[in-house]
Amino acid sequence: MASADSTTRDPASVALPGIGRALVAAGKIQQKTAEDIYRKAVSGKSSFMAELVGSGAVSAGDLAQTLSNAFAAPLIDLDAVDVQRLPKGLLDAKICTEFRVLVLSKRGNRLIIATADPSDQQAAERIKFSTQMGFDWVIAEYDKLSKMVDANTVTASEAMEEIIGGDFEFDETAAEAATETTQAATAEVEDAPVVRFLHKMLMDAFSMRASDLHFEPYEHHYRVRFRIDGELREIASPPIAIKDKLASRIKVISRMDISEKRVPQDGRMKLKVGADRVIDFRVSTLPTLFGEKIVIRILDPSSAKLGIDALGYEAEEKERLLKAIGRPYGMILVTGPTGSGKTVSLYTCLNLLNQPGVNIATAEDPSEINLPGVNQVNVNEKAGLTFAAALKSFLRQDPDIIMVGEIRDLETADISIKAAQTGHLVLSTLHTNDAPTTLTRMRNMGIQPFNIASSVILITAQRLARRLCLNCKQPADVPQKALLDAGFKESELDGSWKPYRAVGCSACNNGYKGRVGIYQVMPISEEIQRIILRDGSAMDIAAQSELEGVRSLRQAGLHKVKQGLTSLEEVLAVTNE
Repeated sequence: MASADSTTRDPASVALPGIGRALVAAGKIQQKTAEDIYRKAVSGKSSFMAELVGSGAVSAGDLAQTLSNAFAAPLIDLDAVDVQRLPKGLLDAKICTEFRVLVLSKRGNRLIIATADPSDQQAAERIKFSTQMGFDWVIAEYDKLSKMVDANTVTASEAMEEIIGGDFEFDETAAEAATETTQAATAEVEDAPVVRFLHKMLMDAFSMRASDLHFEPYEHHYRVRFRIDGELREIASPPIAIKDKLASRIKVISRMDISEKRVPQDGRMKLKVGADRVIDFRVSTLPTLFGEKIVIRILDPSSAKLGIDALGYEAEEKERLLKAIGRPYGMILVTGPTGSGKTVSLYTCLNLLNQPGVNIATAEDPSEINLPGVNQVNVNEKAGLTFAAALKSFLRQDPDIIMVGEIRDLETADISIKAAQTGHLVLSTLHTNDAPTTLTRMRNMGIQPFNIASSVILITAQRLARRLCLNCKQPADVPQKALLDAGFKESELDGSWKPYRAVGCSACNNGYKGRVGIYQVMPISEEIQRIILRDGSAMDIAAQSELEGVRSLRQAGLHKVKQGLTSLEEVLAVTNE
């Protein structure tokens, strides 16, 4: 009589592959069951691994744990891995897809590769031949690995063919009123793969917290980059053949002239996500040598409602700013380069001031954040609606608070100052390096010193520095001389704190996640007014503001280093001293 032992093999038994033997040896599955599944995989020309997991004979988690023990290979949880940050181009996509493997990282001349089947010698040989490098296996759950392989190895052309549309749609109400010519052109760009590719890029950018998308055509290739935490990262390289269709599609939904490719254009579009969520985008096109470069900025209305504390103001800086915006009249200026967060700072102030009993009007080019309760005007130079013209109109509209997107010329500055002198609170921006030089910049524009001294009540200069990732930042061993050269005082280097450095993990972007503001908040005191009236220099104003306890941008940045919010390298990169 035959034994009932599960490992007894009948004449029809087959030679199991390594993973099957490992599972049987660990008692996770019976020999006969394993053999039946293997026969089914062979006859169906499918993977033994896929049949094992798909049949429910063993769970993907149990399978991974068993193989990790059997082959002495580390186990990895792919839920903690960001597919967007995985290295590209180290292993052919066909090999990844065929053997269900994924390159996780490169250390020197060795690769770290995730697999569900470390016994697959054919996969090992193909990888070695293809990469000409050694590698180490790490074990991952088969179902999670398969999904990540598909997400990471799909080519741009395949993505355009296979991306499944989600619950979103574009607002194209204006496009419906287009001319016959535009309608004909629109029909040409209603190409499903292009539409889906664009949808995917926009949704990916939003989910990755990107601020801008760059679509860039070159002679032999096309690339898509996202600006994440202030840093541009290449995300996709679609076929160059799609550049014209993609540009046309973007122009149609942004309400631009689809036939005009010789001059820059600006537009806006909305992406509806779900039933009650709409994302706004500002679009700019620029003719280049090999096609139109398109930059799309994501406009997030919620950023205006973060509050001052979330922006990174220190307690004394916050107090100075709140005191200034609480004044009934005067001018508040926010300065800094493009992309330093000036608009968000202004709208944070407007959100605090936005009360039912207050009339607020803004003139911007263009309006980036929609704030209900505020009368927002888009400047249109071609139509004659300049900043100066909008300001003149505002003053006939009984305003309490006026916000000017940017003071660009003497006429706009002159009207703004007169409004600040006649009972209105005026907020605006200028492009200057720091707070003291703002006053000399206004003087160079032709504004008289007594007008500056009697109207400007506070100037905030700002920068955005990348915030260190809380999960992976580590103390940095920085020489004392380097800290002193950066601007720290000897009294501050008492050993009570250490600077941190960026490391990098699956939850962040090269050691950084998000950004934090660095601010120089300078109230215009009576002594600074006297310096302005005697036409003093920016150095005189800076020296006086330091005496009054105003930190320079570098000092404010070093304070963030002491708090462990950002790295010394980041502060040195975004501030001057």
